[in-house]
Amino acid sequence: MIAGGEGAIQRPLFLLAPNNSGSTFLAAALGQCARAWSLPREGQHVTGFHGPSSRGTGTRLLWAATPASIATFRDAAAYDWDRTRRAWYFHARAADADADTLVIASPPFLLIADRIAAAFPDAAFLIMVRNPYAVAEGIVRRGADAGPVAPGDSLAATAARHIVAALAAQAANRAALGARTTFFTYEQMCRTPAAVAARIAGLVPAFADLVLDRSLPVKGRYNEVLRDMNADQIARLGPAQLADLNRVFDDHRDLLTGFGYDRVGA
Repeated sequence: MIAGGEGAIQRPLFLLAPNNSGSTFLAAALGQCARAWSLPREGQHVTGFHGPSSRGTGTRLLWAATPASIATFRDAAAYDWDRTRRAWYFHARAADADADTLVIASPPFLLIADRIAAAFPDAAFLIMVRNPYAVAEGIVRRGADAGPVAPGDSLAATAARHIVAALAAQAANRAALGARTTFFTYEQMCRTPAAVAARIAGLVPAFADLVLDRSLPVKGRYNEVLRDMNADQIARLGPAQLADLNRVFDDHRDLLTGFGYDRVGA
């Protein structure tokens, strides 16, 4: 294992995806490529990262749930990208001497893709989304550990607002980043992994050896072949949770359908 990427890393690849959307698996798969440099954890949690984080702000899985939280992450003055770059490169690890591309995953970064694009002009971006109901189930399953919920509000409704804001940011990122990115869904990654791997390699040729149809450890909790878990997760949502989700989602139906996601529930 090679430690410290300063002088070897030529460009970063940022994975922009809402939490609970498959970016941890994707980052792990990319980390298996010969030319990949990897970080020991999400970019926002690497020692030396200088900027707001979901842990540091206490927003955890709900960092886009309120305008105030989004403003905290969007505050340009809160970031020091030179210090962060040095920290990331110092903590990066690679398995091959020819490694030259650093993989960085951190869900809140989808709120600041424009800031990152300016700070890292040689960066490429992967934009991914997932069925919002499955994302919501992953959040509400965490209960009180998911993040702050306003008095009188429900966790499901708060999660729905968070997801809508994240999807809106992803729609804007697709339009703004242009040729520096490729877009796909979690569902496409699960259904046609070879095709998605080819699209990623088309954007970043360093990852021509990417294999997505494999078994990888994810978050230390499971290790299995890539598969679409949406149906299992959505089935766990109760009627009251679906009603709370739809009260928010129905106001943003065009956004959801624009990504190909249908309404669930009565």
